[in-house]
Amino acid sequence: MSTFVLMAGGTGGHLFPAMALAQELRRRGHVIHLMTDHRVGEYGKGFPAQDIHIVPSATPSTGNPAKFLLAGLRVVWGTAVAWSSLRRISPAAVVGFGGYPTFPPFLAASLAGIPGVLHEQNAVMGRANRALARHARVVALSFERTARAEPYADKSLVTGNPVRDRVTAVADVPYPPLTEAGPLHVLVFGGSQGARAFADLVPPAIAELPAELRSRLNIVQQCRPEDIDRVAEAYRRAKINVELAAFFDDLPERMAHSHLVIARSGASTVAELCAIGRPAILVPLPGSLDADQRNNALVMEAAGAGWIAEQATLSPLSLGTRLASLLGEPEALHRAAAAAKALGQPRAVEKLAEIAERLALRQQGNESR
Repeated sequence: MSTFVLMAGGTGGHLFPAMALAQELRRRGHVIHLMTDHRVGEYGKGFPAQDIHIVPSATPSTGNPAKFLLAGLRVVWGTAVAWSSLRRISPAAVVGFGGYPTFPPFLAASLAGIPGVLHEQNAVMGRANRALARHARVVALSFERTARAEPYADKSLVTGNPVRDRVTAVADVPYPPLTEAGPLHVLVFGGSQGARAFADLVPPAIAELPAELRSRLNIVQQCRPEDIDRVAEAYRRAKINVELAAFFDDLPERMAHSHLVIARSGASTVAELCAIGRPAILVPLPGSLDADQRNNALVMEAAGAGWIAEQATLSPLSLGTRLASLLGEPEALHRAAAAAKALGQPRAVEKLAEIAERLALRQQGNESR
């Protein structure tokens, strides 16, 4: 039995693969601690760790010298806090999942001589991981081609992006049957910013579909609480069967039940779509400095597993045209579902757990000499 400290930014994209690894390492008899930020309360409910440690961190702001200095001081503080906790926990190895909250604890682990694995979820290596990669013993990648990870090729391994047990449990659910007059299940979700954009775009797009398609639709859509009433009214006027909620805790099951998904292209979303094998219209979050979501979506599109739609040029008319085309072509949806499934990495969590265990054994062997 070994003790591991997992480190992740407090959003779902970082916490979900960390949760998957925590579940796997616990099955193998290990003890898990998590170091993250205050957002864990929203995204990390039920995280299987013995203890969760909130570590001070900050995002650098190079455009404002005062904020940059304040961020630097907070990172130093976070590193000291993490160092103290790591000395007390005495882990055999650490695993970082990116996001700036990973920076202070992973740096502290390196300074303390604790070996670490960095996992990159996206098709482009994030800035925090790029800053930390030289301190890692192993860099684990989700994609064969990961932009900006080239300098670390000598220590990189492709594992895929781990998915939670709840996703694995429905990964073998067959693609739902598509019949000429049967129901069409469409799932729409995308975090707070995705929910806002989709509330504006999706209902009017669906309202313009031919009547015979609209009558077959069953829509499940995530909405911000303040948007639910207006979105419900738009669907009511279009006579569409719809279920709306601000949050779905059974999203993997709903994904498995869907014929088509409309979503952002965050790393965890893409990994779950591929694990389950469902086609998607992917709308990357605009404005990202690293264009990580766009790169993730391009991987799926290149494989024939999905279709990228840039938010800047997306309109209800263009989205409606795309939906009418796809929903009217069952063969295209089946092909894309199969392509998504082929992109999946079903052993990602086992591969990452094995890497962590090898580092831990090596460290424990060194300490026993």
